[in-house]
Amino acid sequence: MKILGIDTSCDETAAAIVEDGREIISNVVASQVKAHQEYGGVVPELASRKHIEAINYIVNKALKEADTTFADIDAIAVTNRPGLIGALLVGVAAAKSLAYCHNLPLLGINHIEGHIYANYMVHETLTFPHICLTVSGGHTLLVEVYEGWKYKVLGTTQDDAAGEVYDKVSKYLGLGFPGGRIIDELAQKGDPKAIDFPRPMLRSGDYQFSFSGIKTSVRYFVEKAERDDKITHGEIAIEDIAASFQAAVVEVLVAKTVHAARTTDARTITLTGGVAANSHLRSSLKSAAIDIGAEVYYPPINLCTDNGAMIAGIAYEKYQQGLRDELSLNAAANGSIVDV
Repeated sequence: MKILGIDTSCDETAAAIVEDGREIISNVVASQVKAHQEYGGVVPELASRKHIEAINYIVNKALKEADTTFADIDAIAVTNRPGLIGALLVGVAAAKSLAYCHNLPLLGINHIEGHIYANYMVHETLTFPHICLTVSGGHTLLVEVYEGWKYKVLGTTQDDAAGEVYDKVSKYLGLGFPGGRIIDELAQKGDPKAIDFPRPMLRSGDYQFSFSGIKTSVRYFVEKAERDDKITHGEIAIEDIAASFQAAVVEVLVAKTVHAARTTDARTITLTGGVAANSHLRSSLKSAAIDIGAEVYYPPINLCTDNGAMIAGIAYEKYQQGLRDELSLNAAANGSIVDV
């Protein structure tokens, strides 16, 4: 069964053809990074306009790379929640039009479920239930994942998502956008113990996150260092700020995730979302998981960031469960995954 998956939840226009939920035949993504770089972050209206420009081209390219026509497609899946509402509407409108024109079933997919499913597309040995840490620019949450793709949300961020804070800190340091990759590379050259940034909610005893305090602390630190010319004169290295900031964020993410796995007796931990590409997070989580006898899995980079393949993948499972949506399907800026 071949499904066309479309994702326009933020600043990537993505389309993919996936067979039987796991075989990725094509996976095409158009990035808008250059369009948003001068603003230091994603501008929602600009993102929507760029999606309009790219959506038909990207869908056609996905079909061409898969050597597939709509006659070979069995269903169309599209992210319809959560995300930037204007961006989502572009993908939903395109998917509904294509479903109507080609008389194909339509499935509206939760973007977070797509991220959670991404690991299953490349790791056949995943066991259930398992703990999934989903971290991206818009989402930070811990989920217990059960067989049949049912979920129990254990905790989520109370304010900023981890990826969002990376972008903000990168902006404070004048490093550019997107901040995740830039800070990760810079941090490898710095001392993670140079500055003691706070670890909010590290010992709260629950699975909730909060990253606004770290963001504010870095901002005040940088502003004071700049006033005192300590960065200019080399007394404080930007590499040390980056490394210390990253160490604080990763410590919280890893501690909460391992605590969840230990408490639920899970032997499998998955990591997904854009921030799952972070090298320090990957290595730290793997090391910490050894102490509780758990295995850690994460997708390749092209399945960490937003893509259409993960949407088509989870759509296959939903299709088998009987999910179908009407052409009245709408987009929603918010949309938590449903608990068991």
